[in-house]
Amino acid sequence: MPPAGTHFNDVTFMKFVIIGIICTALAGMAAQAADELALIPQPQKMERLDGEFKLSPSTRILTDKSSELTAEFLAKRLRQSTGYRFKVAGAFITDPALVENILLTTNGADVTLGAEGYELDVATDHVIIRAPAQAGLFYGAQTLLQLLPPAVFSTNIVKGTDWSAPCVQIRDWPRFGWRGLMLDVSRHFYPKADVEKVLDDMALFKLNTFHWHLTDDQGWRIEIKKYPKLTQVGAWRNQSVLVPPDKKIAELEKNNAHPAWASVESAAFGADGRYGGFYTQRDVREIVAYAAARHITIVPEIEMPGHCVAALAAYPELGCADKPFSTDIYAGVNDGVFCAGNEQTFVFLDDVIAEVAGLFPGKYIHIGGDEVKPQVKQDTWGTCPLCQARMKTGGLKNFDELQGWFVRRVEKSVSAHGKTLIGWSEILQGGLAQNSAVMDWIGGAVEAASTGHDVVMASKLCYLDYYQSTNHIAEPHAIGGFVPLEKIYAFEPVPTNLPAAYESHILGGQCNLWTEYVASLPHAEYMIFPRACALAEVTWSAKSARNFDDFNRRLKTGNQRLSAAGINHHRLDGESAETVASKNQSGF
Repeated sequence: MPPAGTHFNDVTFMKFVIIGIICTALAGMAAQAADELALIPQPQKMERLDGEFKLSPSTRILTDKSSELTAEFLAKRLRQSTGYRFKVAGAFITDPALVENILLTTNGADVTLGAEGYELDVATDHVIIRAPAQAGLFYGAQTLLQLLPPAVFSTNIVKGTDWSAPCVQIRDWPRFGWRGLMLDVSRHFYPKADVEKVLDDMALFKLNTFHWHLTDDQGWRIEIKKYPKLTQVGAWRNQSVLVPPDKKIAELEKNNAHPAWASVESAAFGADGRYGGFYTQRDVREIVAYAAARHITIVPEIEMPGHCVAALAAYPELGCADKPFSTDIYAGVNDGVFCAGNEQTFVFLDDVIAEVAGLFPGKYIHIGGDEVKPQVKQDTWGTCPLCQARMKTGGLKNFDELQGWFVRRVEKSVSAHGKTLIGWSEILQGGLAQNSAVMDWIGGAVEAASTGHDVVMASKLCYLDYYQSTNHIAEPHAIGGFVPLEKIYAFEPVPTNLPAAYESHILGGQCNLWTEYVASLPHAEYMIFPRACALAEVTWSAKSARNFDDFNRRLKTGNQRLSAAGINHHRLDGESAETVASKNQSGF
């Protein structure tokens, strides 16, 4: 409407009408364009251009020699959903050769983008993905896939779809180098295929570090050839906290919890009825290679000095003499701790670290180091002659100092095998080992970073075993706590009180999924997604661009991608609590 008091004739009125129609149309086009660019994580720099690029059966993927594997990866993904052949061919970078084709190349790339950065140009007649390294090309390909209809993530051919991507120019790179997800396979064993599926899920959102929690009280999951009883004995148990002792089965069933072993979809049972499983070293090598093809580094975790009931069940001589602990491997116990005074403990741990180091090419070995209860220390180290002698000869005043000595001793072994030790916040107790990094879950990041140690932020704000809503009837039973999507999206890896000079020591952040109550892959994916999408954006995109309302808008398309890819996920938008509860009941 014109301003009040304005006089106009019919022609003037029509001009206002026409202008209004044009503005409305432009607004609609802008909204449509925004919907088309529902990218997660949000790129650093992006410009929407006119037009679109359309895939056809004649489209080829052109590549230089060094980029063939990345090109084949993209071609395979596109073939699965479109049914087009997408031949991969050598690149002839001339205008005629580019027409209707997709080019992946490192030639002429801007090295300032870094190893994971890329440039993506989508024009009406061609697509170019250019990056300094293969990781960047891979991430550029993932962005291209997100520009296409969500159905492109299907593993089955989808007919009747217009396989078009909007024209854009994108220049992109990650904010942090560590964009992680931890999966606990100790409390519940996830077979090799499940782990590989999780790696596929991570790759869609440019997550690049898989923290593999392989050992704990409830199970030892990795074959160590020198100590076969670790898997013969330590990989199996008789019971679980799927039924917490303070809950009635009827109440759990009402809340869609797992009332019995029958609900453990990924369970492996031995002939004697015990539950568990483990990864052979061949399995590990194959999973490591699978991850590497998706530019994901695996960080193995071998727990010490506590959380080791499974190891002590197999080799009780590594515990303090005459100190009873539960050898019935059961979720919930944490009464086992390695003897810090027994030299055989460190021979054993060095042997284990040697085999683990040979299986994982990444920089880090995670040694845990968390949650050794004060009472357990008192009941074991406090009364063990060997541990008391160790404290006396080392001038150690208390158990925290003994634990610090233990970690520093192990750090020498880890370093000797060419790796860097990383552990939970508690490794700060008693003095931090020189060549070590901290994974902060309860504090210590500022202290560690300010003394020159690298830090990964893994705050409880990012714990995926916590509830996603306050409506527990609509959720599977969880360990407790409340971490909704918006809380993870608000997570900031760089502590506010860390001096700017030390910010470079914050490597990034990760989400953690502990699996006391998560016994199947569909359940695990449900707890991970879409919360891991929020973590992906926090660790990749610019902090200044973070906007939860916009993320939520883009996530509507993101959820369609998750569904197309066969990734189970938490979904409440447009669904009643009863509908979600019904899906949970059938899905878990």
